[in-house]
Amino acid sequence: MSFRAVLAWPLAALALLAASVCASWAQDYPARQITMIVPFAAGGPTDVVARVVSAHMAQTLGQPIVIENAVGAGGTTGAARAARAAPDGYTLITGHMGTHAAAVPLYPKLAYHPEKDFEPIAQLAGTPILVLARKDFPASDLKAFVAYLKANTDKLNMAHAGVGSVSHVSCELFNSILGIKPTGVPFNGTGPAMNALVGQQVDYMCDQVINAVPQIRGGTIRAYAVATPERNPSLPELSTTAEAGLAAFQVSAWNAMFAPKGTPEPILARLNAAAAKALDDENVRKRLLDLGSDIPKLDERSRAALGRLVQSEIARWSGVLKTAQN
Repeated sequence: MSFRAVLAWPLAALALLAASVCASWAQDYPARQITMIVPFAAGGPTDVVARVVSAHMAQTLGQPIVIENAVGAGGTTGAARAARAAPDGYTLITGHMGTHAAAVPLYPKLAYHPEKDFEPIAQLAGTPILVLARKDFPASDLKAFVAYLKANTDKLNMAHAGVGSVSHVSCELFNSILGIKPTGVPFNGTGPAMNALVGQQVDYMCDQVINAVPQIRGGTIRAYAVATPERNPSLPELSTTAEAGLAAFQVSAWNAMFAPKGTPEPILARLNAAAAKALDDENVRKRLLDLGSDIPKLDERSRAALGRLVQSEIARWSGVLKTAQN
């Protein structure tokens, strides 16, 4: 036997052992409850999506998935915590456009990097952005709203869920298009920010449709437009920004599931399959669609597709926010 052959035997044995261990992980996983970190307050859009999808995934996986709300710094506190967790499939995170894309250009000393410190699992839902205001705001439509904002910027404030959150970056884009810089009022999540809007403690905000539909239908806030090319089925009477005269403001958020970097591939594959099964369930789909969400198409549900989305969104928001902050 040659010297090279002698050296190759231990390497081959190690490869077989690694494959055996991975197969065992996949077969035995999960053996206990899973923690799903949601980096925002309970009741917000990301929290709602995470709870709806995780409940079905728990049935498929045969173990409970416990939601843990870890708020702060536009979701980056919870995301950093998830990035530091053991890569064993028992700590996951439902993040979004803010935590896993826009936070990169907004936080120069961000404690994690979405591409380097996380494994993509699956995209869960798309969430169109709405332009909202307190119910007594003195403007009847989007054109009047824009005119009022431009004339009274120094007297108005804008609620958001923290720097880097979807509500923050989408309104940064909105404000930059209008050329205004109102006072920002941060909250530990979109839920608390919405409560402040309902209570008329703040003037306006840009929020995901999931968080706003119940309040709009209840008449506790005003909605001026949805920032997508087509009207949203859950609010068919609400104009698009293009119809209302502000075609430049087009933005839709997304929510997705991630695991710490280094989580074994068989575990990631099982989690992706469980998420896909949840998105095919009639009840899950109905709940998400009733809230105004867009359900990812089949070709958008793979781990690779989510990885590409994160990469493209980091590039997009890096450009948008650089322009907005200048």
